[in-house]
Amino acid sequence: MAASPAKRRHKVRRRADMSLLGGIRPPIATLSALLLCLAGITALGFGRAGEESVPKAVMTSQQHFAEDGAVAMRASIDESAADLARTAALFNAGDPAQPDAVVDKIGSVYQKWVGTAVVEISSGKMLAARGENVPVAAIDTAKLSEKDGLSPRMVRLANGETRLLSLQLLSWEGQPQQLLIASSSLRFPGISLGKFRSIAVIDSTGRILSSDGIPESEQVLTEDQRTGVERSKKQLKAFAEVAAERAEEHPLKANVPGEGGYTGVSGSLRGATFQGDRAVAGYAALTGPEPGKGTVATSLGLTVVAMVDVAEDPTRVTDPLFGLLAAGALLLIGALAVGVLFGTVQRPLLRLFLESRRLTRGDLTRPVRVPRHGEAARIGQSLERLRRQLLGERAESDTAGAGRRGRIGARALLLVCGVLLLLWSGPMLLLVNRADATAVVPEQITNDQRERTDTLSDRVRRSLNEGHADLVSVAGLLGERTSPEDMTKVLDRTRNEHARYRSLYVRAADGTILARSGESPRLSDEPRDGEADGGRNAGKDGGKDGRPFADDITVLNDSGTEPVIASYAELSGRDGSTVVGEFRIDFINSLLKRPGLGEIRVIDAERRVLGGNSGYLAFEDLPSARLDELAAGTGQKTGMSARAGAVVYRDGGGVQVAGAAPFVGGGAAKSLNWMVVSWQPAAGLAIPEYNLQNRTVLAGLLGITAAAACLGWLHIVVVRPLREVAEQAESLADGDRRTVLYPRHHDEVGAIARALELLRQQVLEQRKRDGAGATTAPATVPAQAPAHTPAGRN
Repeated sequence: MAASPAKRRHKVRRRADMSLLGGIRPPIATLSALLLCLAGITALGFGRAGEESVPKAVMTSQQHFAEDGAVAMRASIDESAADLARTAALFNAGDPAQPDAVVDKIGSVYQKWVGTAVVEISSGKMLAARGENVPVAAIDTAKLSEKDGLSPRMVRLANGETRLLSLQLLSWEGQPQQLLIASSSLRFPGISLGKFRSIAVIDSTGRILSSDGIPESEQVLTEDQRTGVERSKKQLKAFAEVAAERAEEHPLKANVPGEGGYTGVSGSLRGATFQGDRAVAGYAALTGPEPGKGTVATSLGLTVVAMVDVAEDPTRVTDPLFGLLAAGALLLIGALAVGVLFGTVQRPLLRLFLESRRLTRGDLTRPVRVPRHGEAARIGQSLERLRRQLLGERAESDTAGAGRRGRIGARALLLVCGVLLLLWSGPMLLLVNRADATAVVPEQITNDQRERTDTLSDRVRRSLNEGHADLVSVAGLLGERTSPEDMTKVLDRTRNEHARYRSLYVRAADGTILARSGESPRLSDEPRDGEADGGRNAGKDGGKDGRPFADDITVLNDSGTEPVIASYAELSGRDGSTVVGEFRIDFINSLLKRPGLGEIRVIDAERRVLGGNSGYLAFEDLPSARLDELAAGTGQKTGMSARAGAVVYRDGGGVQVAGAAPFVGGGAAKSLNWMVVSWQPAAGLAIPEYNLQNRTVLAGLLGITAAAACLGWLHIVVVRPLREVAEQAESLADGDRRTVLYPRHHDEVGAIARALELLRQQVLEQRKRDGAGATTAPATVPAQAPAHTPAGRN
């Protein structure tokens, strides 16, 4: 049974509505929605850029400071354990030694332990002791043979201090087994605290094991100062409890995603205020150098807490009115752009769609309402000409209005809308809220840059000193009767235990290599005569008494792809023979990889680059003259020694925070006169002015992205097919009846293309009918002619 006309019209209407789902409406509606969302984000987000009285950059800096302390403590504990184990192994490999000789040798080579002792395990008798009394009673010698029986352990003394005990066995054939004990305090090696900062080590329960930076109450003079001391102790204890609880979390859950750089649990805490200053702290649990890899230190369950008082700034950096004004401007411009698209693109196209459907249904009585501009006007004119052709009008009248075309096309209208939206997005992206001229770098950030650089400088110096101490320890065990094979074994064991060496070798006074481990030596094998060999090998005193170079640690070259840093120690009883260690530059560079300090370089006394945490060229100058001036000024002695410094630079390149710290302290590395320089752009710090700038730039980028996406979508889906349909419609109206019109999309433009195809078929059918009528008329006339002709003749 055939459907009624009403049902057929309903099906046609529903099919037409479904065809519009991918047409011109979705891009314009999406653009409107995106602009509304962006306006809301702008209105709500800009006012929050400067709400925090303590900038996030300061909080993050405290977290990095605590991480530095945790890294330094973990390295110190692991290094001490490795040194004690290696020293015991070297003693065990030689002839039996007297207990007094063992502790004296350890004390002369290493100064890291506060007390050492040798105990006979079977009887518990104290055989030798040096330094502070070692709490031997806390060690149960009967459990040393159990699993982890020789693991380091913490012991709390009667005065409340905590000591870390490291244990190793001394075993010789035919001798009673002995226990070597080294006691150390849980204090930070070489951590520069600066002013008003305190740092503490806590256990897994939150108990403070050791602290530094807070004076005792009897050390201050006034009542206010005593009140401040008590408040600091109370606040540090509160921070310790919270840090211990958070340290139990999994690193992937505890750390903020994307902040990276530390493999363990770390973070920052905000405390109470006191006289306008707010206490903030960073905490970091001791973790291994690689994710999931534990060490001796990590098994102790220690956490570092660093606390400092920061002056609060109650003023806002920005007024919420700016966000409201920017959102209002976006709404006005967006409404104008959407209005242009709606009035000049969408409405004319929908009108053409309805007009084309009317013509295909045979309604030719009314003229086509032709839009004013662009491709829609061209299609409308073509539809009007086709309507006239279907009515049988003459060609002259058919082409009368064919020349009127809109000069402004749809692409130009899209360009106008893009320019309108760019008027808002462009200034937001490039001009508004530029922070370089107004950024206020918090003083705490500058202080932290200085102190952290100083800590890093001391860490490099201590690592070089540790390397030299290892060589001294090895040299003390290589006697005149030690064979080259035994020397090689000792060198191999030392290089395997410490990753700092690329090469270890024993060098005779005449330059002959007696034993070697690792890569080929880079030190010349010729004897030194006091003159430099290819640069700075020997120094002015090089060669005397068979010494390979003047200082205990030196740089063997002054050019090339990487510096060759070497240290030596003399062997007793071997006529000037020395054990030489050449350091891996990668080991020094690995010490510099600390987040939150930016670019870091190690420079020598002539301010040439030797190492860094990122790409650099060996022996090149610092990248800018101002950094060179900072290094030169910091290297000047003020008092007994030079001091670390930091400065904030402002110029055309932006705002930059830089710090420099020379080697300060004793040891073999003191003669190097090296320095660590660090710098970073303030734009990378989370301070309010740059937060506001970043949000402004983000808003501009979102605006440009929304405009490009939606207008590009509209151009691809609607405008480009519309231009093709306009050309096809004009060709059809001009007489091209052979080209079949296919719709590209199932939308309004596609519906117009289908309507034009139907009109083309109707025109062809009309031509066939007209052609058939013209053919029939001439065939009738000749049939009638003979009837008239005879009559005429008659």
